[in-house]
Amino acid sequence: MSQPIDRRLPRAEVRTRPAGPPTLATVADEAGVSRQTVSNALNNPDLLRPETLERVQEVIERLGYSPNRAARQLRTRSSHLVGLRFEPAQEGTSNALMDRFLHSLVAAASRTGHHVLLFSGDPDDPLDGYDDLLRSTAVDAFVVTDTYAGTPQAGFLKDRDAPFVTFGRPWEDPHADHAWVDVDGAAGARAATRHLLEQGHRRIAWLGWERSSRIGQDRRSGWEEALRAEGLDPTGLGVRVTDNVDAARMATHHVLDDPTVTGFVCASDTLGLGVLHALAERRLQPGADVGVVGFDDSAAAQVAWPGLTSVRQPLEDVAVALVHTLHDVLAHRPVAEQGRMLEPSLVVRRSSLRGWTP
Repeated sequence: MSQPIDRRLPRAEVRTRPAGPPTLATVADEAGVSRQTVSNALNNPDLLRPETLERVQEVIERLGYSPNRAARQLRTRSSHLVGLRFEPAQEGTSNALMDRFLHSLVAAASRTGHHVLLFSGDPDDPLDGYDDLLRSTAVDAFVVTDTYAGTPQAGFLKDRDAPFVTFGRPWEDPHADHAWVDVDGAAGARAATRHLLEQGHRRIAWLGWERSSRIGQDRRSGWEEALRAEGLDPTGLGVRVTDNVDAARMATHHVLDDPTVTGFVCASDTLGLGVLHALAERRLQPGADVGVVGFDDSAAAQVAWPGLTSVRQPLEDVAVALVHTLHDVLAHRPVAEQGRMLEPSLVVRRSSLRGWTP
């Protein structure tokens, strides 16, 4: 009589896993590495060889491992949270650029094991909210974005030895020693003005913000430089208004009382939309009659008729650069570039093209 066949796997091929959710030890065993290597893959990926990091990350994803954040914070005294003060959007404006920036910042931060914590503060107090988070040790570092109002946060955070980087150059202190990333607004306005010059416009007005706006002054300088480079005098063509569609609309009517003006470069898409409104009221065709360029390439610029040409800030690149810089700051590594300036690009639509017909 034949013997029953033993269909069990040899003992060496049997692999058992602990019951319950995967742990750091489970991941290490599955990937064939040490627990410290798994920890480095989560917290300091730059320390690992690419092939080792890829193997550990594959196991983490396959097992669905999620580190216990509370336990890790108690052990390392690190929250892996980055604080960002979030300012509300102003009524009557078209810009919602923080959406693009925040999405990219959150995605970039997650790749280094961090999450972004948003907090609010008194609009009249640029330091409000920071002290509470520092006292509670709720965050490891900060990304400061409202440098257009100056950078009192820099001194405040430095005095408390709190790591931070800023989106925006230190306007009040060009020799500041903290890390920052910014977009070259003057270069963007130069590109916008040159584009209208290439379309044949010679009298190009500037619609910008009050003199107190550092960002506005930076962008205005690019418009002036482009005109002067062509031997054109910008005197009398610069207008200062609040960043509001209706204020821009009324200012445009005043400028267009001079029939020699056939182009507008604007400090924002909000102001550009105001120009488009005024042209509609005067039955003038954007592009064919008057060229218009905005700044920021907001969603409104993309959907407004007939399409608003606009300077697009590389906000996704800004977010990635900030996270990489902050990662070096937190690791106490030297920062390669203390200040980094990124170039914007011009997105051309029909509002600035003389040759199109409806």
